[in-house]
Amino acid sequence: MTMDPKQIRQHIFTVIINKVEEQDEAKRIDALNEFMAVTGTAGNASEQIASLIPPLMHDLYEKWITMFIDRLLETVPPENIELLCDGCDDNNAALALAYIMFLESAKMEKQIDKDLKEHGLTASANNELGDLAANYIRAQMAKIAQQESDDEISGTC
Repeated sequence: MTMDPKQIRQHIFTVIINKVEEQDEAKRIDALNEFMAVTGTAGNASEQIASLIPPLMHDLYEKWITMFIDRLLETVPPENIELLCDGCDDNNAALALAYIMFLESAKMEKQIDKDLKEHGLTASANNELGDLAANYIRAQMAKIAQQESDDEISGTC
């Protein structure tokens, strides 16, 4: 089955946004508490950070996913990308891992920081909490990458 560029974009976007949005509020709070325990942050910081990080920073996720898709389409031949768009769990995991690697690039580290600042997550009054919020987002993306990597090892197409 041949996919046009719009179908490829939609498939990749859907796969990745579903991974990002898969956590409900209870899981999000648990993840924040776990992250705070690992970072040694005391007090009610997880509650403060939870208030800084909306359950879905949908507009930012959409922006970053779109940037990833644009870059992928610029650098990889469409026929190769299409192979990853068959809906197979392994290929969906590969797309998610590629997205995580894209987010970890130096360019995207700067972009994420810039976007978080524009959204007020690192305003001068909240620099420390904003930095914790950014680190939390990165940690959650790394956790998704690890889950995808583990799933890819055990799954098949």
